[in-house]
Amino acid sequence: MNSTKITEEDLAEALMEKQEKRIDEKQKWVNRILRSARQYHKMCPYFDKRTKMCFITMGTRCEREGKFDTCPVFKAFLEKKYDEYKSKKQPLPYDFADVTLASI
Repeated sequence: MNSTKITEEDLAEALMEKQEKRIDEKQKWVNRILRSARQYHKMCPYFDKRTKMCFITMGTRCEREGKFDTCPVFKAFLEKKYDEYKSKKQPLPYDFADVTLASI
């Protein structure tokens, strides 16, 4: 009789691989939406030019002067949106315009 037992280490390793795969999917989606946002906007869509404030952080001054290519606030906002879509089991938008129009 050949019995196979899964050790705690094997189980933890398998769970880590699954978690890494989920992160990869999230990063792919975030990068796709960032590229899409660049097509529509030259400056961050959540940046107020007049007051130089960021609408995502609700009233704090934007440190990047509206440049959102590598903005950690904008990227965190998109990651949060991804988590919201996944938690509500809704299909992920393929375009930045769909993200802004959809109400979750």
